[in-house]
Amino acid sequence: MAIKSVTPAGGTWRRGLIALLVAFAGSVTGIAHAGSSAIVVDDTDGQVITAVNPDEAAHPASLAKMMTLYLTFQSVQNGTLKMDQDLPVSSWAASKAPTKLDLRNGQTISVEDCVLGMITKSANDAATVMAEGMGGTESHFVEMMNAQAQLLGMSSTRFANASGLPDPEDTTTARDMSKLAMALYHDFPQYSHYFATKEFMFRGRLVRGHNNLMDKYPGMDGLKTGYTNAAGFNLASTATKDGRRLFSVVLGGRTAATRDRLMARLLDDGFENQETPAELVAQVGAVPAAAKGSRSKASAKATAVADATPASRRHHRRSKADAVAARGAATCSKKKASTCPAPKATARKVASVGSSPDK
Repeated sequence: MAIKSVTPAGGTWRRGLIALLVAFAGSVTGIAHAGSSAIVVDDTDGQVITAVNPDEAAHPASLAKMMTLYLTFQSVQNGTLKMDQDLPVSSWAASKAPTKLDLRNGQTISVEDCVLGMITKSANDAATVMAEGMGGTESHFVEMMNAQAQLLGMSSTRFANASGLPDPEDTTTARDMSKLAMALYHDFPQYSHYFATKEFMFRGRLVRGHNNLMDKYPGMDGLKTGYTNAAGFNLASTATKDGRRLFSVVLGGRTAATRDRLMARLLDDGFENQETPAELVAQVGAVPAAAKGSRSKASAKATAVADATPASRRHHRRSKADAVAARGAATCSKKKASTCPAPKATARKVASVGSSPDK
């Protein structure tokens, strides 16, 4: 389904004035854009309800596994793979950084366990097993990923590996990730239930998922978390309410908790056909001045745990801080899916890649 967007009317002078106001508000309030972006799409008609920097370049982190899953489901659907089929684990797959299922060279693992491992634990070794199983080598599989991305209209996306582990060439946008999320549900409805998996048993041990918001937001039944140092905290989500389904993507969150709170707000607003203020998205990516430069080397390299905290309720009712921000800062876009310019530039370079493991 095509994603439709409505660009607000107004002359060039008005857009320039809005950009100037946003930059001024960011400098005053300390919430200048820091690489965060978000989009909410109504599945019924493809209407974009909220879009804040939806076409700004970002690293996908483990959201890249959604394409690995897309090609996996495609292969199962056309009969070239079976869910109960065992695939070999190579030394290359076994060597992948955490998070992982701790697969060993020479073992085998079923396609279904790879699917569950990617969705819950965001297992990088499982993603590589699938890549080699379908493409022969991961590099050839990446070519398949990029070809499929173009077929889905993901014109701003380039995948560099099957898992989303750090790579400077790995690039996407919130809009492109929403297209992929919707395609997974539209093209393979028979497999969409896998995205609701919170945990599964693997070789006698319980493997738990990272998507904590699914336990807190009524109606949420997927999709995928992602994290690297370079990407920040990413999340693609889908939820239903009164028979209506929304898809939403947040990229570049400072923490899992703030990312999850923003996602809840985006969905709340979306179900009410309201646009979420752009300032709230910017806040999620902004780094407090006191925190800059204060991380230890150990914490910078540590695997981040999805540390979602219970969101304020309506379910997730808007906080006083949200309301103050919405009233006090300039809004960079009026109704329906405009692109919000960053205060210092209209687009940002993709961040340099750190050594952090992917989630």
